[in-house]
Amino acid sequence: MALVGIGLSNDEIARRLVVNPLTAKTHVSRTMVKPGARDRAQPVVPAYETGSVRPGRLG
Repeated sequence: MALVGIGLSNDEIARRLVVNPLTAKTHVSRTMVKPGARDRAQPVVPAYETGSVRPGRLG
């Protein structure tokens, strides 16, 4: 979620983590489904609140 939090797309996340884009999409989707998030922005809020993502910091 930290990489989503800094605004990366699934393809950019896949490149950064050296995984298949479908794998990145699956992981992002699962982080959204478990808490019942409606869009990519919702799981980002807890990432900021817990300190996983900090404003102005590019992963």
